[in-house]
Amino acid sequence: MTTIPERDKQVTWHPFTHLKYAPSPIHITRGDGVYLFDDAGNKYIDAFSSWWVNLHGHANKYIADAIHKQALTLEQVAFSNFTHEPAVTLAERLLKHLPGNQSKVFYSDNGSTAVEVAIKMTLQYHQNTGKPKSKIIALDNGYHGDTFGGMSVAARNVFNKAFEPLLFDVIHIPAPKGRASAESVERLETALKGNDICAFIFEPLVQGAGGMVMYEPEALNNLLKLCKQHNCLTIADEVMTGFYRTGKFLACNHITEQPDIICLSKGITGGFMPLGATTCTQQIFDAFISDDKTKTFYHGHSYTANPLACAAANASLDLLEKPETQRQIADITAFFVKMKQRFENHPAITDCRNIGTILAMELKTKEGTSYLNPLSERIAAFFFKEGIIVRPLGNVLYFLPPYCINESELKKLEDCTFGFLETL
Repeated sequence: MTTIPERDKQVTWHPFTHLKYAPSPIHITRGDGVYLFDDAGNKYIDAFSSWWVNLHGHANKYIADAIHKQALTLEQVAFSNFTHEPAVTLAERLLKHLPGNQSKVFYSDNGSTAVEVAIKMTLQYHQNTGKPKSKIIALDNGYHGDTFGGMSVAARNVFNKAFEPLLFDVIHIPAPKGRASAESVERLETALKGNDICAFIFEPLVQGAGGMVMYEPEALNNLLKLCKQHNCLTIADEVMTGFYRTGKFLACNHITEQPDIICLSKGITGGFMPLGATTCTQQIFDAFISDDKTKTFYHGHSYTANPLACAAANASLDLLEKPETQRQIADITAFFVKMKQRFENHPAITDCRNIGTILAMELKTKEGTSYLNPLSERIAAFFFKEGIIVRPLGNVLYFLPPYCINESELKKLEDCTFGFLETL
């Protein structure tokens, strides 16, 4: 009998996968809490939340029941000239958690499209207000998704090398990390002196795909202050950092200056359904209200504000707002602080960093820090044999688990890390 992985190889194309040397995919048959189970009955701790999306554990009954209930009522309706309760309720609830300057929610399908919406929103805002601007400022080492706009505002690297000649020009400044903070401010100030700056986009406090690079809130605050002084719109890409990944609802909650636009996705539905959201200020929204129909924001998706996805997101928010979930987040944060203290001076580690429920370790290798570093395959294989699924970013090992993980499971991550480091 042909197996699922054998059938898979005949018909599917997997993302971010080196096709020539890729091993057969693991057949996952079910999930339960922090665990995923394969077709042989083996269980694995999902230590990276299935690409950072799962908040409350796999097959969470509360969210599943909410989707089921919604599916029996309304599964889909065009959101252009119709509305429905799950979408309105979700927008109301999100805005209560977001900075007070956020006023409207524009739905899309994923993190890349949430960013794409933000980019188009800022460009058209300036056109609609009679002051067209076309340049965007972004941080070095950034990642903002796989659409052409998202690739354009990201770092030029292996993710978008094939398309580089087709990407629009962006002004890049150093991420405000450590000694680079002063240069970052200086470069931003120089760029803002031009009259063609549309917006500044950034991943707040943590650059995810770039290697879980972390920088200080004060440094980001200084950049946003500068942007506001020059009337430059700011876009916070909170796709990975949102929903308490950094210990607060948003990474931007760690700073006082607030962005004009916020991009959300990944954890928004607790890992159950695709959904993106781009929120903005009333000032930006008002620029699209006009008798001139050409000033309309002509952007949308067939599944915009899908009722099932919105129902999942509302259920996920219910769980996030429970005191026990907040305690779980605090417990993970505290454990990772202690784990960082244990490993930060290990001879095989060049840097160990953490914020909230994210812990990252940069391992010493002769190849240096790179997404293509072959050490990632060794790390993943070692952890997999120990019943843990990780997806290293080159030589950067990181953990970003679902909030339902318990202390003994966290301890297993710690013990396995120590075991791997002993092999280096």
